Amino acid sequence: MITSALSPTADVGLIGLAVMGQNLVLNMADHGLQVAVYNRTTATMEKFVAENPDTPGGLVGCKSVKAFVKSIKRPRKIVILVKSGRAVDAVASELAPLLDKDDIIVDGGNSLWTDTIRREQQYAGNGIYFLGSGVSGGEEGARFGPSLMPGGNRKAWAQLKPIWIAIAAKVDRKTGIPIEGATPGNPVKGGVPCTAYIGANGAGHYVKMVHNGIEYGDMQLICEAYLLMKQLLGMKPNEMSDVFAQWNAGDLDSFLIDITADILQQKDPVNPRRFLVDMVLDTAGQKGTGKWTSVNALNMGVPAASIAEAVFARCMSAIKPQRIAAARMLSGPHNEHRIPRKKFINAIHDALYCSKICSYAQGFALMNEAQHEYNWKLNLGQIAMIWRGGCIIRAGFLQKIKDAYDRNPNLSNLLLAPHFKRKINAVQKNWRYVVAEAARTGTPCPQFMSALAYFDSYRCRVLPANLLQAQRDYFGAHTFERVDAPRGKFFHVDWPDPNRPMFAV
Repeated sequence: MITSALSPTADVGLIGLAVMGQNLVLNMADHGLQVAVYNRTTATMEKFVAENPDTPGGLVGCKSVKAFVKSIKRPRKIVILVKSGRAVDAVASELAPLLDKDDIIVDGGNSLWTDTIRREQQYAGNGIYFLGSGVSGGEEGARFGPSLMPGGNRKAWAQLKPIWIAIAAKVDRKTGIPIEGATPGNPVKGGVPCTAYIGANGAGHYVKMVHNGIEYGDMQLICEAYLLMKQLLGMKPNEMSDVFAQWNAGDLDSFLIDITADILQQKDPVNPRRFLVDMVLDTAGQKGTGKWTSVNALNMGVPAASIAEAVFARCMSAIKPQRIAAARMLSGPHNEHRIPRKKFINAIHDALYCSKICSYAQGFALMNEAQHEYNWKLNLGQIAMIWRGGCIIRAGFLQKIKDAYDRNPNLSNLLLAPHFKRKINAVQKNWRYVVAEAARTGTPCPQFMSALAYFDSYRCRVLPANLLQAQRDYFGAHTFERVDAPRGKFFHVDWPDPNRPMFAV
């Protein structure tokens, strides 16, 4: 149905009919919701409505924002899925004069959390609720069940909650394994929904940002495992596909490992005698959320070097012409040492698992600090639960994280959780073996190396920062603390004369 003006019948509205928006609309309609839809390009809306005439809930196509708003039942719940930044502000400002008190705008894009905080404050003065919700899972997740991370006013969340619970991915109540099998018109029913209230104002978008930072890390770790098998073991893509498929049946069970196994067996459509992965240019793009995560970690002083290394690895990939030139001019070590295939594959598995623990530990430590910085109260175990299905980083691994926080909600770092501590203690020898071989052979594995450095630094009772503090006091009188004085008491020495007195500051 397409209308220019209508009495309110729609349960929810959505603006922005790109692929994600269309799929989320169809997901809602599958659950019996009538959805009003609007797109800046009217032809896109008309084509979408015409192609989906028999959805269970029904679609209401609107040619104007005014008709769109009039078609939705109050309090209105309007989801916007447009490009983050100015586009969100433009859509929200166009909607606001047409809305009534207690109406709700939900930004489902990858917006910067500080923008969401600003928007919530801006529209609260008009009695309008602005929620920011992370939506993860790509096109398939949006269609059949994404992971949803809503933040904002609790009263507004109570209104949105039935919709978000209905359309979210579901996991088995006992095992935490995603429930699959949804088809158009037949959504998954039962199970635990992969959504829950995250926290006030920008908390939902913040948690989605950290999710994406961890996603960067997961993808880079898998790429490094692939590179080690390719360069040091000479394995073909189909052989590596078999390895990833085996790994996906064990501790490394995850969506990204699963699709990697599929990717590596895909033949090139242009020349079926080749594998497609070998024909894909090695320059990676990014949309900025991994960078936001890394910058925020720096701003808050939280060590998250593994996530940052994943971002820098994409930056390095982007300077392809420089790398080509450098490959002709810079030499590395000659690899004449034969590496035992089966042993090394097992070691790569363990290195990947240990590095993954460190990457997630950094992400959860970042969220733990952010709740103090922004006055949120985050349930970290619940966040792990939300990520078990629907999202890109969904994995069996996340159930162990949820279990860790269920046992100890005040856990300071995942490395200290009994399960992960045991796992690393059991296999860290293989982790070190892989990192050593990468260094010895000149194989770039920045995240494997960074994760190991994080682990060793975190478990180190005394770091060399004592010398660093002495250096800072020497050249800038920045003061230092002493091991034999109370914390918080600072001292200064007039360097470099060793006989100069020390002053308490």
